[in-house]
Amino acid sequence: MSETHAAEEANAAPAMSRRQVLESLSGLLLGMFVSILAGTVVATSMPVIVHDLGGDQTAYTWIVTSTLLATTVSTPIWGKLADLLNRKLLIQLALVLFVLGSALAGFSQDTNMLIGFRVVQGLGAGGLTALSQIIMADIISPRERGRYMGLFGGVMAVGTVGGPLIGGLLTDSVGWRWNFYVGVPIAILAIILLQITLKLPKRRKKVRIDYLGAIFIAAGVSLLLIWVSLAGKDFDWWSAQTIWMVGGSVALLVAGVITELVVKEPIIPLGLFKNRTFTLAVIASISVGVAMFGTSVFLGQYMQLARGATPTESGLLTLPMIFGLLLSSMIVGNLISRFGKWKAYMVVGSILLTVGLYLMSTIEYDTNYVVVSVYMFVLGAGVGMVMQNLVLIVQNTVRPEQLGAASSNVAFFRSLGGTVGVSVMGSLLGTKVADMLADKQADLQAAIVKLGAQGAEVAKSLQSGSIPQPSKLPEGVRVIIESVYGQAVADIFLVAVPLAIITIIAILFLPNITLGNKTAIERMRDETPAVQAEQAEETVVEVAEALIGASTGSLPAVRPEDGAERRRSQEGR
Repeated sequence: MSETHAAEEANAAPAMSRRQVLESLSGLLLGMFVSILAGTVVATSMPVIVHDLGGDQTAYTWIVTSTLLATTVSTPIWGKLADLLNRKLLIQLALVLFVLGSALAGFSQDTNMLIGFRVVQGLGAGGLTALSQIIMADIISPRERGRYMGLFGGVMAVGTVGGPLIGGLLTDSVGWRWNFYVGVPIAILAIILLQITLKLPKRRKKVRIDYLGAIFIAAGVSLLLIWVSLAGKDFDWWSAQTIWMVGGSVALLVAGVITELVVKEPIIPLGLFKNRTFTLAVIASISVGVAMFGTSVFLGQYMQLARGATPTESGLLTLPMIFGLLLSSMIVGNLISRFGKWKAYMVVGSILLTVGLYLMSTIEYDTNYVVVSVYMFVLGAGVGMVMQNLVLIVQNTVRPEQLGAASSNVAFFRSLGGTVGVSVMGSLLGTKVADMLADKQADLQAAIVKLGAQGAEVAKSLQSGSIPQPSKLPEGVRVIIESVYGQAVADIFLVAVPLAIITIIAILFLPNITLGNKTAIERMRDETPAVQAEQAEETVVEVAEALIGASTGSLPAVRPEDGAERRRSQEGR
């Protein structure tokens, strides 16, 4: 970027008033809402969707994983593009992709079609995930961002609460396909609002897109995630397929790292890992992703398959976790903005996250719902206190020109953790359910025999491999199925506990850096050569005045507060 263009960009970006910030955030918040809604609206309806499309546990996992996979591999690409291109245009493009994927998903005739269209949906979601955080940093300083993060937490909670409820009601009334159509008009409104309200300076930088690095990273991560989802079911963990898939993934990722080291504009700037805050935040984000995505996916299964709830009831039953996330994110966000302190809240949040995951690993199909509610609330509170603030502290430490790459890569590793977590947890769930049903085969056979003629139909349904609907099963068989799924879901929560402990350690070692008071645009302006030259000139003038005063004996000619006033005025620009 030339000095002239930098100066023009700086002058075109005056400080925004609170009203202007809220107006600019309206489209962002709506875009985030529709992104969250797309994920949560199907959470409680998934067992019904998979059953209607004739899918099994692998299909169930892949319908979720496909979106997470596309979101994961595209997030750093969107973030890098945000450092090079018009961010407003990019987020509108992400919404268009999202709308297209959502609409097409509603026309799916089998699980393979649904998985494919969910990939398109995930590509759009990756852009929304990365760009909303980046644009927020453009217009709000780190110190003030905590307060506005509460708005994002509120929108997240509303989307997460409303999604399962809306999805359940639509599934129980007009059909599950409307789960995918419902977000389309909201996304269109978000595009219009962004066009009207969001004002960002134009970016005049020569674009060099790292296509080769993007291909290597996307292919390497995708192959690894495909292996995780298939191993243990379609082939053994130790097998020829494992060797070539894992070997191929490692080779592609090594090629990606080499590419990132030599290109001028890498998708993932490896120099960021020299930043201690960034590296530790990445480590912490992985288990947060497992907790956030894993619980949202498998809590729906637990409520319907272990407790016999309908999709609508399942959405209502998961409200305690959402309330925990909402309250903690809003309260902690305001406290951070008020006092400027963040580390203690994040340490407490990581501990609550770990405790919540462990408590959820102790539940069974007949555990008192009040007890399960408390466990969900604790887990939600932990996620709410940690998730958004990990992005905040990274944005506070990196240079403005690296803001897009740094923000998106924290989100990338969070999504990667969630995608791997859902794949591994889904694979383990399928294996555990099969093993536990085999152990209970005698009891299950006895219950089927008691049904007489109806027993043959029930046995055929269970042997088909598709997800069962316990509410439609006879009492004796239903109890066995519910107990199996209740125990299996609890066991997979335990898998995430060691990762959560690593999160506690990573957050404990995060440097406790004070939050800044300038937006990314203001920081970019202050780092332009023109502004730096102006500041240097003022410094020279101060020194000259001091020397003149010393030589004439009139030292009071330059007061200490003059320099302070100049510095305050520069900081307030």
